[in-house]
Amino acid sequence: MYGGESAKIYYAQHTARGKDYRAEAEAVAEQIRLRLPGASSVLDVACGTGGHLGPFTELIGYAEGVDLSEPMLEIARRELPAELPLHVGDMRDFDLGRTFDSLTCLFASIGYVGSVDELRASLVRFARHVRPGGVVVVEPWWFPDTFVDRWVSGDIVRWEGDTISRMSHTVREGDTSRMEVHYLRASPDTGVQHLTEVHRAMLFTREQYETAFSLAGLRPEYVPGILSGRGLFVGVRT
Repeated sequence: MYGGESAKIYYAQHTARGKDYRAEAEAVAEQIRLRLPGASSVLDVACGTGGHLGPFTELIGYAEGVDLSEPMLEIARRELPAELPLHVGDMRDFDLGRTFDSLTCLFASIGYVGSVDELRASLVRFARHVRPGGVVVVEPWWFPDTFVDRWVSGDIVRWEGDTISRMSHTVREGDTSRMEVHYLRASPDTGVQHLTEVHRAMLFTREQYETAFSLAGLRPEYVPGILSGRGLFVGVRT
């Protein structure tokens, strides 16, 4: 889960790098509308700093967000209209007590669950939050056969007077990936700070995703290639 400093750096990195939340939201909304043309509400699970929620309100209509990290939601509250509901919740057991036309879980956030059982529990929760005929869209993490072991990435951005360098190294450990990330943030006021994070994400197979969808009462379809290249799983509640 992202703490306060991690959330600020996350927001700065993706904003400064120009992550195109609007284009991603358009691609997801298109998949929803193909299956439910009249969809007018969406719940974004693991919404983070809320980058997709603004575009969703324009493309779909009513929107709400759920995230496990309160610091991430604090940033989302600053960036989004005050009337847009944001909830602290764990995708494995949250319960808002109502349903939506559609639900999304993007940016491979589903990979942060810890097992196949937790994947299935999350999909059950997703299904319970859409109406019959509603649409659930999940962006997966890499599959075991598409994951690139020992992957290295890095970039440098400037944001509000600070310079932030990010370097990461990702390796396979059994059925998970382990990404170690190092940040250096140079500020005129505080000098250079070093922050390290470790992210573990499950390498589920396509069949494990599809089974989790089916067991939750969602008719699954895999749409390859879009968004980050990992594709999307799209399920309709039966």
